[in-house]
Amino acid sequence: MYCDSNDGLSRVSSIAGFYGLSEQFLLKIVQQLTRTGFVHSVRGRNGGIRLAKPAAEIVLGDVVRATEENFALAECFESDDPSCALVGTCGLNKALNEALLAFFEVLDRYTLADLTNNERNLHVLLQLEAAKFEPLSARR
Repeated sequence: MYCDSNDGLSRVSSIAGFYGLSEQFLLKIVQQLTRTGFVHSVRGRNGGIRLAKPAAEIVLGDVVRATEENFALAECFESDDPSCALVGTCGLNKALNEALLAFFEVLDRYTLADLTNNERNLHVLLQLEAAKFEPLSARR
């Protein structure tokens, strides 16, 4: 992540500009990540945001579970009283449930650190300015 200061704080506006994102879009994501405890927000003139704990302790599956509202892959996942006439005999519900469990099993094997350990190469591939690059490890 782009870092504005030596204390690991970054401003949403700086991150949005660095990665070419809409500031409003990023602000919504940051607010949700703050509410769910993955990001720590510091208010004030010298404020900003940073990870609430080390990247190696943030499990991707936990982030996805905390930030996504619904994992219903079919109507029969959404309620105890689905309107589908096939709910008792259909094998799709079982297959989709198994797929969802496998999806989270994979995500639970990765931490944020696992996803960012190749950060320098990502910056080169994305042709981001090398002068703005600061690896996550340098902020600890």
